[in-house]
Amino acid sequence: MRVRTFKTHAITPADTDLLAILDRYVPDVPAVEEGTVLAITSKIVAICQGRVVKLEEVEQAEGRSHADVKGELIRQEADYYLPPGESKYRVWLTIKEGRLIPSAGIDESNGAGYAILWPADAQAVANRVRAYLAARFGRRRVGVLITDSTTAPLRLGVTGIGIAHSGFQAINDLVGTPDIFGRPLQVTRVNVRDALAAAAVLVMGEGREQTPLALLEELPFVAFQDRDPTPDELAALQIAPDDDLYAPLLKSVAWQRGGQGAS
Repeated sequence: MRVRTFKTHAITPADTDLLAILDRYVPDVPAVEEGTVLAITSKIVAICQGRVVKLEEVEQAEGRSHADVKGELIRQEADYYLPPGESKYRVWLTIKEGRLIPSAGIDESNGAGYAILWPADAQAVANRVRAYLAARFGRRRVGVLITDSTTAPLRLGVTGIGIAHSGFQAINDLVGTPDIFGRPLQVTRVNVRDALAAAAVLVMGEGREQTPLALLEELPFVAFQDRDPTPDELAALQIAPDDDLYAPLLKSVAWQRGGQGAS
């Protein structure tokens, strides 16, 4: 696998057209080839959608603290949350769109004074960008991956995750296939989407690199599809808390329903 990044200008709320950014920075030569995946950070997707909040303006207008304003925003954006008092580090632990993630994915880094939310309907964005790439470069086997980064329990540091994809199978199901000694694998499913995101985010960087786009090439382990994922394929990526391997941990705390939680 090879990861090639593209440097952009500093994306701010003045930028409102994601495809215009791709037109400008994804080159025609060398072109996006068959069997490649374009990774895009969720941050620039959200910025282009206007999914940003100037916290300082709200604080001044309402006479409230930064922590209070951001906390209310997290409650609104989360499906479920644990208040920061539950954490040694005063961090909001949340579940959003079927993923355990701090602060409902809201991030202030590289935000030019804005808090940046998760994109709205990231899957629709991935589908749209795949169609754009296919038309622009005349390709059928091309994928799109919207990425973010998060922490993992018992591990220091952040790694990349995928929050939406199109044009390839997100899971390689090895159940029933033999291992090297002929024993059928019982539960092994490879999360291709998150594995690609981890590689892309590592190369794109987390600081001031200014490379929110990356092209992943030489991917023989990826099964490409000349279409968007189906609703059933997307649903299969989600695991209900009751069915999760870590259910004893997830169900041992009193989650509170956030603004995006199911009624």
